Amino acid sequence: MALPRRYGPSGFGFDLATPWATKWLLIINFSVFVVYALAVRLDLGLLTGLFHGLSLIPSWVALGALWQPFTYLFIHDPFGFGHIIFNMLGTWMFGRTIEQTWGSRRYLEFYFFCGVGAGLCDVALRFLTADSLSAATIGNSGALYGIILTFALLFPRAPVILFPIPVAIPAWVIAAVYGGIAFLSAFDGRGSRISHIAHLGGMAFAAIYFYRRPTFFNIDWQGSYRQWRLRRARRKFEVYMRKRDGGDGGGWVN
Repeated sequence: MALPRRYGPSGFGFDLATPWATKWLLIINFSVFVVYALAVRLDLGLLTGLFHGLSLIPSWVALGALWQPFTYLFIHDPFGFGHIIFNMLGTWMFGRTIEQTWGSRRYLEFYFFCGVGAGLCDVALRFLTADSLSAATIGNSGALYGIILTFALLFPRAPVILFPIPVAIPAWVIAAVYGGIAFLSAFDGRGSRISHIAHLGGMAFAAIYFYRRPTFFNIDWQGSYRQWRLRRARRKFEVYMRKRDGGDGGGWVN
């Protein structure tokens, strides 16, 4: 994997601070992984069934399982550590820098925009090709690919060290390589357990967010809700006053 280094006033330096949104994403993902892995190993049917229902299954989404494009981001392969370690390491290394740059609230909306968008791309392609509609997709790889691209857009020349080779590579090269591999793999005719279209979808939605942030993110939802409640209370008061005035008048009509 890779470790990015941020530009500082005196050159390069490691910034290992982890802001709260990235920290809680890591905690939740690792906690869910531990519970899921234990459920599988202990053969807890009800619990493993629950996790299956939280995965992304196109046929379920078509029937109304609209929570799945969100919840699948927190489910990782319970049969090994590679999936969860790779995804969380990348989320921590690149995501924390984006959060420190944009702030936690904007970073979370960006994270879910990429992750949900990647899941919807996966669902759409599988319906178009009528392929594996009952197979489950899990993991936050789509969001991670969006994070990698956005990091490269924000800091294109930031050096990224690839382990175990101590070679610093510009972030834009890393994003181009990851995107190129996903693009070529998506057209590979051989079967694969990896949803490369979700990776590309995550990058596509990251680009949309970066260059043209959707306007619905700028809506003051709390203010709109308060205004709706105020209008609702005013209508109720007007109805009450009309009824009261009608009652006091004895029903006479001029």
